Amino acid sequence: MDSSHAIALASLLGPDSRVLTNPQIVERLSRDFYWYSPVLRRQLDGKVGDVVVQPLSVREIQSVLRYCRAHDIPVTTRGAGTGNYGQAVPLRGGVVLDLAGMDKIETIQSDGVAVCEPGVKLGVLENEARKLGWELRCYPSTIVKASIGGFLGGGSGGIGTVAHGGLRDFNTVRALEVVTMEAEPRIVRHEGEAVHEILHAWGTNGIITRIWLALAPAVVWSQCVVAFDTFDAAFDFSERMATDGGWTKRLVTTFEWPIPSFFKPVRRYAPEGKALVFFLIASEQLAALEAAAQQAAGEVTYSGAYSGLRTIPLLSDYTWNHTTLWAIRTDEAYTYLQCGFDPVTVRQQMHQLKERYHDEILFHMEFMKQGDGRVAPGAIPLVYYRNEERLNEMINFCREIGVFVANPHVNNVEGGGRYRSDHVQLLAKRRYDSKGLLNPGKMISFEPEGSTAGTAVTR
Repeated sequence: MDSSHAIALASLLGPDSRVLTNPQIVERLSRDFYWYSPVLRRQLDGKVGDVVVQPLSVREIQSVLRYCRAHDIPVTTRGAGTGNYGQAVPLRGGVVLDLAGMDKIETIQSDGVAVCEPGVKLGVLENEARKLGWELRCYPSTIVKASIGGFLGGGSGGIGTVAHGGLRDFNTVRALEVVTMEAEPRIVRHEGEAVHEILHAWGTNGIITRIWLALAPAVVWSQCVVAFDTFDAAFDFSERMATDGGWTKRLVTTFEWPIPSFFKPVRRYAPEGKALVFFLIASEQLAALEAAAQQAAGEVTYSGAYSGLRTIPLLSDYTWNHTTLWAIRTDEAYTYLQCGFDPVTVRQQMHQLKERYHDEILFHMEFMKQGDGRVAPGAIPLVYYRNEERLNEMINFCREIGVFVANPHVNNVEGGGRYRSDHVQLLAKRRYDSKGLLNPGKMISFEPEGSTAGTAVTR
C-alpha cells in the first residue's frame, strides 16, 4: 500500500497517531491462533496487513471506512486475536482495524443487560458483572484475553453453554450497532432476530461498535475433578449430570486418556490411564456431586471453591479449545475438529470413529444446550494430523455417520459450519459492503460489484 495512505489515515485520527506501520507490530496484529490448524498454517503464514489503525470512537471508524472505500483499500477488523480460524488474518493486505482501544462498559442495566464497546475484555465484563450480581451466560476458555466484539464476530460458545446455550441462542445478544462500509458509512442498529445478520460473520459485513449482551444471575461456584477407569464410564456420568436439569452447572467436560496427561499444571489430579470429568457446579451442590460420583465408581481427585478468574487451578483453562493448546504443546502433530453428536446414537458414533481411527482421534466432549432446550453432546476431539487428505477423510466419515462437523481447517465463514442457511449474513454484506472491502476472501459466496475491488493493495 502506498505510504501516502498511512499518512492520510493518520490525519483522520488527529495528532495522537494510532496508525502503526512498524512491520513487526503490523505482523503481530495481523495474526490470530490459526496455527492450531496445520492446513491454515500453510495457507495463512506470511499474510499481513499494510498498516494498523486503532480508532477510539465510532466517528473515527466512519472516517477510516469512508477513506478506505473511496480508495478501494481492504479493511480487516481485529478484536483480541484469540480466534482459531484465521478470522483476523488479512488476505489482501490493507488496513487492520484494531478495536482494542474501544473498551468501555457503558452500563450494566438492572435487568442484567450489559451495554459495551467491542474492545471490552470478556474477563473484565465478567468481573464487573459479578459485583452487581450478574455473570456471563457463556464465554470462551480465552476469557482473560478475548474481547466481546471478537467473540460475537467469530465465536460460538464455551463455559456456560451447558446451561444457557451458545452465543446465538436464547436472545443472549439483544442488539448491536454496526458501522457500514458504504460511501457514507452509517450506524445501523440490529436487534432481535436481526442480530443474526452480523453474528459470526467475521467482520465481513459491518464493524460492530456497540453491544447489548444479556447476562445471567451470578452463582457461587465450585470446581470438581472426577476420575473414572474408562472413558465410557466418565461419559455416562457426565452425560447424566449435563442433561439433568436439577443440577446447576456451568461446565461439564469429559476427557479420554491420555488427554489429561497433557495438562502439566494439574497433572496431579489425573491418575495414570484414567478418563477425567471437569465440573463447575453450584457450591451448594458440591457435596451431592461428590457423593453421586462415588456412587458411579468415580474418584474425586480435586474439589474446591471457585473465586473468579484468578482461581488456582482454573479448570476452564484446560477445556474447550484450550484443550487443543495443551495437546499442541505436548506434540505439534495434534490438531482438532469441532463436532456435534446425536444425543441418541452418540455412543454408536463414537464407537465407529474409534474403530476406524483408533488413537488418531481422542475424545474431548463438551455438553451444550440447544435452541430447543435439549442438552446435547458436542466435542472438540483431538486429531493426530498425518496429512490433509487423511484429515478430510475423517471429516467426511464423521458426516457420513451423522456427526456434525464445523470445519476449523477452512478460512471462510461458510465452511466453518456457522453460516446461516437463510443467507442473512450474505444479504447484509451486499447491503453494507457492496465493494467487498471488509475482510475480503472470507465470505466466499459473495461477489463484489465490479471486478477490481481490493486490488489496489493486493499482495
